[in-house]
Amino acid sequence: MRLPPIAGRLPRRAPDRPRVPFRIRLRRNRGRLLRRLLVTCLTLVVLVCGGAVVAYRLTVIPEPHPETVVQSTVFVDADGSYLGRRGPVDRQEVPLSQVPRHVQDAVIAAENRSFRTDTGVSPRAVARAVWATVSGGAPQGGSTITQQYVKNALLTPERSLTRKAREALIAVKLDRTRDKDAILEGYLNTVYFGRGAAGVRAAARNYFDVAPEDLTVSQGAALAAIVNIPSYYEKAGSDPKVTATLRDRWEWVLDAMEAGGGITGGQRAAARFPAFRFYPPGGTEGQRQYLIDVAAKEAAGRLGITEDQLARGGYTVHTTFDLALQDATAESVKDRTKGSGDGGVRVHTAVVGIEPGDGAVRVLYGGADYARQPFNDAVSGAVEAGSALDPFAGVRLRGPLRGLHGSAAPTPLRLASAYAAVAADGVYAKPRTVDRITREGRTVHTARPETRRVLDEKDAFVVTARARQGFGGQTVPVAARADGEEGSGVFLTAGAGGGITRRTVWSVGYDSRLTLAVALFADRPGAKKNTTVPAQLPSDPSPTEYAEELAGETGRWAGGS
Repeated sequence: MRLPPIAGRLPRRAPDRPRVPFRIRLRRNRGRLLRRLLVTCLTLVVLVCGGAVVAYRLTVIPEPHPETVVQSTVFVDADGSYLGRRGPVDRQEVPLSQVPRHVQDAVIAAENRSFRTDTGVSPRAVARAVWATVSGGAPQGGSTITQQYVKNALLTPERSLTRKAREALIAVKLDRTRDKDAILEGYLNTVYFGRGAAGVRAAARNYFDVAPEDLTVSQGAALAAIVNIPSYYEKAGSDPKVTATLRDRWEWVLDAMEAGGGITGGQRAAARFPAFRFYPPGGTEGQRQYLIDVAAKEAAGRLGITEDQLARGGYTVHTTFDLALQDATAESVKDRTKGSGDGGVRVHTAVVGIEPGDGAVRVLYGGADYARQPFNDAVSGAVEAGSALDPFAGVRLRGPLRGLHGSAAPTPLRLASAYAAVAADGVYAKPRTVDRITREGRTVHTARPETRRVLDEKDAFVVTARARQGFGGQTVPVAARADGEEGSGVFLTAGAGGGITRRTVWSVGYDSRLTLAVALFADRPGAKKNTTVPAQLPSDPSPTEYAEELAGETGRWAGGS
């Protein structure tokens, strides 16, 4: 017996009713399904776009990280040659106006040829980076210059999809709110070039020893080529394999510059692969730290800031030093001290060269190796004067030289400044190592000679006469005039002890243009660990001949510089 159907319940299909094939049902419902799919896609697009708009509006362009904006202070000699730097990062900002257009074009050709017209991001590069992050592959390059700047200066270096998305959003917003030149300037001042150089100014100096505004087409193309793998290419010029690889990329950059109209065909044909400064730097770098120590202390004092503030302030300290003379003196001392110091005795050499009447210190040799002996013998070393002060006996000294008579062990700097006052007819000039200080191309301090009369002209004449008479009456060339003729000056040798018991030796030479003081003394290890006690100077080689030859050579180099 068949039961009646329950209310609200669909009757079962009769067993003999045929099933409709899926393709027929799909054909019948295709329109409805397409409408549903279209609505879903549009909804998704609206959500994504809306989310992107919201994310864009909520995105704030962060301030650069402190470590990317901190600048070092650079020290140069009287001719502008690089001495060294102080600061945690080798970086100094430079306005884009001081970066030649061909250098800008070289970087754009090498890193992002669409920079001037793109929106700040490269969708293809973003997609590659996302895939690399998801798949765990190697980091991907190819980002725009704007993205690189955001990544290097504004964000942390972490690798994640979130950070990559934020990088893209900030890059787009940066591109829409900042001028392209401002972005390029920020990039060129923060991108790493190897050799410790962050930014184009440090790179120009460390690779070619020039200011950024003096970079040639060839040098600019080389720096642009280096940005790709700076840690590898920094050995260019010293590693043949690296140099050859960089040359190939340099050619590629020049070809791209020509194709983009950055240089003409004639400039491309005339380009020659540039010569690089040797890397790593030579051993004289450590010796120059003596100069930087003194100049940094003086510069900070003149600006009224601490030395740490100076080191992080992005200043350029133009010193009074003659680097060629300094290096020649260091080499001469090195040659003369080879093999000396028998029995644990160590010979110390200090050399000071001062311009009379001005106080500018041209040479300041305070030790052979700053790493082993940071103590500066020329500035702080107390050297027994002995007969080196005899010419001043009975002469009234005023001002900074008052009390010099009773000083048994003056510093080489003080003795040199005293004889410099004699050479200037009794006018004392306070020794100075800073000529001027600049920051971002502006002069913030200019040094002036600080002078005062410390002895009468007659007394200055008496000191010179005694020096000549009491020490052999020698009148020898101290420095050559600019016209090639030799100028005559006073040259004297004195010290403490005599014969084989020499404790100190001084050689002083001066004329109206330069005063030189060479001081020799010795020490040996003390009874307690890390202590020293005074010692007699070795007799071989003769300390007197050594001091006189060094003073004479330094004087001749100074005259020819």
